[in-house]
This record gives sequence, C-alpha cells and structure tokens, in this order.
Amino acid sequence: MTLLNTFDPKTTEKTFERLEKLNYMSKPQWGKMNVAQMLAHLNVTYDLTYGKTVSHHSFFAKLMMKLFVKGIVTSDKPYPKNSRTGPDFIISNERDFEKEKSIFIDYVKQTESKGAAYFEGRENPAFGVLTAKEWSNQFYKHIDHHFTQFGV
Repeated sequence: MTLLNTFDPKTTEKTFERLEKLNYMSKPQWGKMNVAQMLAHLNVTYDLTYGKTVSHHSFFAKLMMKLFVKGIVTSDKPYPKNSRTGPDFIISNERDFEKEKSIFIDYVKQTESKGAAYFEGRENPAFGVLTAKEWSNQFYKHIDHHFTQFGV
C-alpha cells in the first residue's frame, strides 16, 4: 500500500472528495460505529496531536505502545478490518455528523498547512518522537481505513 502524504494539498483534496461521499445515513461495511462516531473517532487523533485532549497512560502502557503499537500505526501496511481500538479512541455516545465533519475538515486543513517541517521530530503523546513520514502515515492510514469501512 502506498500512503498519500497528508501534508500535500492534493491529498487533502482527495480526502475531502471522499468525505463528500459520506452523509449522516452512510452505513459501515464492518464495525460498530455509525458515520458520525467514525468522524469523532478520527478527530481523537487530532485532539491528542494538538493537545485538545490529553491521554493519561502509565509509563508501562506508553512503553508497550512505543514497542508494539507504534510500528503498526506508522507503517505503510493497512489496518485489518475490525482492529482493536485503543480506549482513548472509543466513541460510544451519539455524535452530530455535520459538527464532526466540520471539525475533521478543520483538522485536516490545519495539519496540511503546518506541513512536514512542523511534524518532523515532533513528540507523539503515545509513541514518542516521530518523523514527518510517520506522522503522515498515521494520519492518512487511519483516515483511509475508516473511509474504506464506509465504502468511500
């Protein structure tokens, strides 16, 4: 799988083209989340990245994530269907589709505008220091996984 660069405006454009194919009635091909919950779930990544929310993991949990989860999340290999979801990312309450969509759009634009230089060597709250490519991979791969889950 070749992942697109989330810092490239062309990737943002393609992401938004796929996003526009979703609506509040879109149904998943697998999994438990509805489409609004899925967008809220995607927004958690950005909430953590930009410090809007803070994850409170023990030293041991952070070590395990760096050792065992980081490589899965930042690699080029796609996630399998029905992958385990980290506790910070579980969205079980109802969400407003249009609100979550708007938040997602803002985060994607913000990430693209900050660019690779901003993310190079930046600390990830769960995985430690990442390269810009690792940041890009984790953003795009997560989006692609869940957009595919909803058939777009």
